Parts: sequence; C-alpha cells; structure tokens
Amino acid sequence: MRHVLGPLFFAVLPGLALAAGGIDDTPPTPTETTTTCAEGLVWDAGQKACVAPKDSRLDDDALYRAVRELAHAGRFDGAAAALAAMSDQKATRVLTYRGFLARKTGDWATAEALYLTAIAADPGNLLARSYYGQGLAEQGDHAAARAQLTEIRRAGGRNTWPE
Repeated sequence: MRHVLGPLFFAVLPGLALAAGGIDDTPPTPTETTTTCAEGLVWDAGQKACVAPKDSRLDDDALYRAVRELAHAGRFDGAAAALAAMSDQKATRVLTYRGFLARKTGDWATAEALYLTAIAADPGNLLARSYYGQGLAEQGDHAAARAQLTEIRRAGGRNTWPE
C-alpha cells in the first residue's frame, strides 16, 4: 500500500502539509510554547511567561501559531485549548485544525465533516485539502486522496507545503 501512495505520503506527511501563503509556508519553529511551557499553556512574549490561552492577551494570529506548533509537537490537548481561545470559531483555519485534531485522535467522521466545512467555506484552503487528503489516504480511499492532491495543484499549490 505504501508503494501505491508513496508520492502522496512523501509529499504531504513529512511536514503535516500546511497551507501555502503566509504563516503556513513551513513547519513551525519550536518556541517557548513547546520548549518551556507546560501542557495547556502557551508562550506570551509580551508577558515573557507561559499563560493559559483563554486568559492571555494574545491575538488570534499568535494563538494560531501556538496551535500549529503544539499540533506539530503532538500536544493535541494544548492545541485544542489554544483553538478554543480564538475569537472566530467559524474561521476556516480553526475548522481545519479542529479537523486535524479530530483525525489525529481517531475521530475520522468529525474530522471529515470539519474539513469539508472548511473547504466549502474556502475552496482555496489548501491546508484543509491537504489534511483531508491525508485522512482519505489513511482511510484507504486513495482515489479521493489523489483528487485532493489534484485540487491543491490546480489551485496553484504545486511545489508548496500542502502538496
């Protein structure tokens, strides 16, 4: 099976396939959030301290960076706490990472619904397409996974992180 999906896995799994453009161009660089802070806390550079996401003064972009970093580090509870602190719970980046966390914790049905909601709201959300394609491949639906890869490429994502 790995030989059949080799190109897809090698293209999307090494970096957890993040969206093209802006903050999602590369894997997150570890910061104090993952090197210093205990589970459930994020680094607030302004306060120079680890803080609970819901009690922090961090804006959504800072919280999103923490979500990505925590998710890449496999600290899913912390990532979920940072997601919950973001102001716009219907934002496609929130839906995408909720889907990622659901998939990584074994809830494919929820993950798929979240990915599809994010993609319906923003068909150009290459991160959601990439994570959705990974999930489809994990579920054995190789044709549908390849279709997501094709959509990523069609949307200008060739040679980008999501591909």
